[in-house]
Amino acid sequence: MRRLALAALAGLALAGPAVAEVGVRYVAPERFTDAEDRWGASGRSLRTTLAEMTRIFQELGSRRLGPDESLDVTVLDIDLAGYERPGFGTPGGLRVVQDSTPPRIRFAYALRRGRRVVASGEDTATDINFMLTANPRFATGGLYYERAVLRDWFARRFPGPAGRG
Repeated sequence: MRRLALAALAGLALAGPAVAEVGVRYVAPERFTDAEDRWGASGRSLRTTLAEMTRIFQELGSRRLGPDESLDVTVLDIDLAGYERPGFGTPGGLRVVQDSTPPRIRFAYALRRGRRVVASGEDTATDINFMLTANPRFATGGLYYERAVLRDWFARRFPGPAGRG
């Protein structure tokens, strides 16, 4: 009897509420405009950038999407905030971020509720005022400017489960 009760509790724990799923894939990432440090070993690798971008999409999706929703994202191009500047006494150079060098992430997306596609399209997340709206001093993790433009894109596209009636 006790085993049956434990098995039932374990089943309930595993069944829990459905969580929104976000799938991310990248098309020809080696051709992206600017997604890695090309000047030396001290900067961000393409693999690191893609892993962090995947984590950002999944984190934002889990906050904004309903439990019965899933989002498929196909990233077509990444242009990180700023530009690389070789030299400056560092082994791999330096990334210079100015208000004229906003991040730009181009992607296609499909939002599903159950098995039905309810929204899809191709979009570019960017913000020419990115330096006014994102403060890296209070950010955790890397790609804080990119995270900020994607956070704003998610907020505009998906008001979140609490905002649905």
